[in-house]
Amino acid sequence: MTFDKEKILQYCNEISENTLMRTLNIVYTDAGEDYLVATMPVNPSVHQPMGLLHGGASVALAESVGSAASMLYVNSEHSEVRGIEISANHLKAKRDGIVTATARIIHKGRSIHLWEIRITDEKDNLISLCKLTNMVLPKRKSEDK
Repeated sequence: MTFDKEKILQYCNEISENTLMRTLNIVYTDAGEDYLVATMPVNPSVHQPMGLLHGGASVALAESVGSAASMLYVNSEHSEVRGIEISANHLKAKRDGIVTATARIIHKGRSIHLWEIRITDEKDNLISLCKLTNMVLPKRKSEDK
């Protein structure tokens, strides 16, 4: 299978319709053989009460990009991806602008994927460093869901 960056980005953005990713204005912007990138605007809709980027919004961004990246490695006709653990270290505050999450694979097993997600600002300052573990499961029949 050949790598088609434009098809991957189109797919990731299309499956985000009517989901949390769209609510948070997350957009997939770049992809490579071992990474996926998404952006999210920082504005009052993702602030905590003190006017800073909410840690939960950062974690939602990280899990969104890491889970979508795992989906690119599996055959969607036979497998599904589920996030089973995420951790985040929030290192720098952000009030406005854009944050960019880059998910890079650390371990790609048959049943477990481990991702490092770096969330940075426009000046490439590290805002949050996250780690996501995804489980790859056999796809269930629709009546089993």
